[in-house]
Amino acid sequence: MSKKPEDIFSFDEIADDCIKCGKCIPVCTIHNVNADEVTSPRGFIDLLGAYKRGNLELDKNAKDIFESCFLCTNCVDVCPKSLPTDMIIEQVRSDIAQKFGIAWYKKAFFLLLRHRWLNDIAFKLGWVFQTCGFKIKADIDSMHSRFNIPMLKADRLLPSLKKTSFLNAHPENIDNGGKRKVAIFIGCLGNYNYRDVGDSLLDILEHLEIDAFLAKSQKCCSAPAYFTGDFDTVDYNAKFNIEYFEKFANDVEAILVPEATCSAMLKIDYEHYFHNQPEWKKRASKVMKKVFMATEWLQHHTDLEKVLASKKQTPKIVTYHDPCHARKMQGIHEEPRNLIRQNYKIVEMSDPNACCGFGGVTMQSEKYHFAKAAGVPKAAMIRDTAAEIVSAECSACRMQINASMNYAGVETVFKNPIELIAEALKD
Repeated sequence: MSKKPEDIFSFDEIADDCIKCGKCIPVCTIHNVNADEVTSPRGFIDLLGAYKRGNLELDKNAKDIFESCFLCTNCVDVCPKSLPTDMIIEQVRSDIAQKFGIAWYKKAFFLLLRHRWLNDIAFKLGWVFQTCGFKIKADIDSMHSRFNIPMLKADRLLPSLKKTSFLNAHPENIDNGGKRKVAIFIGCLGNYNYRDVGDSLLDILEHLEIDAFLAKSQKCCSAPAYFTGDFDTVDYNAKFNIEYFEKFANDVEAILVPEATCSAMLKIDYEHYFHNQPEWKKRASKVMKKVFMATEWLQHHTDLEKVLASKKQTPKIVTYHDPCHARKMQGIHEEPRNLIRQNYKIVEMSDPNACCGFGGVTMQSEKYHFAKAAGVPKAAMIRDTAAEIVSAECSACRMQINASMNYAGVETVFKNPIELIAEALKD
């Protein structure tokens, strides 16, 4: 993007640029489930321009509108002027948080994201007591609530918890031969819920004889807080991670992230966030050049594709969903497919680039009816492929797609591409 930060965050200037082409409307996730012009990219931008000029009060109605965006970046992807709608909505959500505050349960969640030790305790207690309130579906790392309570309806599928987190289950340094070395940033869902992703990544690195550094002091990338407007948490976690990464970045070839959202936050959104803190922006830009999505680095910097080609083919059919933070933000979509197709048959769904409807903490809580509605077409696309497995390098997408398939009665199993690759290497 060629625009300068002062242009990007000048809402009134951007509003003037937004002509009435309407190209963003057909691809807008929220507009497709709530067909109101105000909940469309150009509607958001027009209101943001009015807010910046002082013609719009940031009241609860405006708050409701600005919190309805999924931040899927579909509009940015097709906009003739590359208007950064997602970025300016993220900024105004900070203003919303400062004016109206943040709900207590979000504050509690974001507090956990700041402190790994507190997170460990909370999730350990959650694992101990989860069967009291939830029915576990261990085969898909998910669970149902036993009771109908707000935001946790009995028909809603949520990720289950593990007894031991990924980071606590392994030593920090893993020696696989010493020829090469990478660090791993696992992400919160991969650490506490979908642990097989991290375990599978370690299996792959062992097969390739690449040492692993688990970077156990890592904090949450703070994407949930960023998308909600809790910039205090973003500032705290981002600065900690930058300083921490600087200490070991020169000792590893790369920092691998098997999560699209975490990777995009570290590589791209940290620089966006620090647009008005030039020193931290410079430091983020330098150290985060070492960050790669796992399949991206494995395909381009190892001989994994050739190794997989030497393994046997499986008759299992896989369909691949492109996470918004992978394809649209990082341009990564061929890499996981290139690795998967060495051992599996890929059948593309009608629109793999369509947002699954996760949308962040607010969308998954008080606006879950929108997330649920946005998930319906994705579940239908998966069903129509007749695939046994749906894959995406994103645990947020996994959580949302599992829930959507559950509502639709689709029995396809979700696997991260890292899990599929590790399984192929064992054969």
